[in-house]
Amino acid sequence: MAPRFLLRLTAALLILSGSVLAGEIADPNVVVDTSSLPPIAANAPEGNPYRGNAQAAEIGRTAFNQACSRCHGVDAVNKGQVGPDLLKMDRSCPRIADPAIRQMCILDQDDFFLKSVQEGKTRVGVVHMPAWKEVLPPAAIWTIRTFLESRSR
Repeated sequence: MAPRFLLRLTAALLILSGSVLAGEIADPNVVVDTSSLPPIAANAPEGNPYRGNAQAAEIGRTAFNQACSRCHGVDAVNKGQVGPDLLKMDRSCPRIADPAIRQMCILDQDDFFLKSVQEGKTRVGVVHMPAWKEVLPPAAIWTIRTFLESRSR
């Protein structure tokens, strides 16, 4: 009896997760115009090339509200949304006293952010965040990161 129940439960979970997977795709209608920003050079240093750029932050705000607000809140104000509060993302690095280690922490978080947005988040076969690499080029993702950094608490 138990194996039959487990088989039915597994089948039901696969069916349900299939519908979840099908519904969680990056919106191909999101368009982010970064043409007014300096292009990112192929030999650019690691990390966010737009850090501290107010124009990039404003472009990132618009991009965030098109692509990310559904799960993370309008203007990144997360009031019980399903996605994590992204304004809490950068709390640890500023606390590091050693400037070289603090810089490595920031670069690590930049890399994590870029890869997370590009690849999305899937756990146990469930898409928690769609992959955006086919919709958002790196310049657009960096504007979103710049926006979030401008809003961090």
